[in-house]
Amino acid sequence: MGGRPDGTGLQPRPPHQGRRRRPGRGRIGVVGEIDDAIERADRESFTRQPPKTLKGKIGFLLKQFGSARAVAREIGVTADSVNRYRRGARKHARPDVAAKIDDAVQARWQPLVRKRRQRQAATTGGVTIETRARFGYTAPVGTTDDGRFRRLTVHLPPTYAQRLFDARDTGASDQEMRAIIAEGLKDVYFQDSGSRAPGLSDVTLNDIDYLDLDY
Repeated sequence: MGGRPDGTGLQPRPPHQGRRRRPGRGRIGVVGEIDDAIERADRESFTRQPPKTLKGKIGFLLKQFGSARAVAREIGVTADSVNRYRRGARKHARPDVAAKIDDAVQARWQPLVRKRRQRQAATTGGVTIETRARFGYTAPVGTTDDGRFRRLTVHLPPTYAQRLFDARDTGASDQEMRAIIAEGLKDVYFQDSGSRAPGLSDVTLNDIDYLDLDY
């Protein structure tokens, strides 16, 4: 069986069914597709709830601030009161103090969960890309744009997750982040980790119908 006429060497593959789009995850806008996808993936991680009890909340804040004195300054009580909350000697705080405790926990909980999940994806878990998009291909004979939409669900290894998060953190453009994802799709899906399409030198992620990340 011969390769593609564009010289990429790609053989037809069975249609990839992918995952159904989750309710409420609509089509992304015309700008910032990758940044929006990362933000949505992060928001999904916030389903993990912060501590509910006073003792648990104070224990969490002590880990964040490092000392009872620092927590006391944040919530407007004495260090002795903080330690009593920590030990469980006091089960409830005054309403105004309880509100300050809740605010302090919420302000630190979500960034902590986001950072933990991204670290896991970048070191061991990797990132799953689900997209429906048009792609472009570059091979020794030239460049070809595929007019049809492909629907793909592909798991990329941790190195691509790390590059994607680093790019976002340093203010990379949407095109730069698209290029990282396209490179991962080229290596893992189109070239099957080196076992096919040896003539394919580059893949571009062109028109995006939707793109979701999961990690």
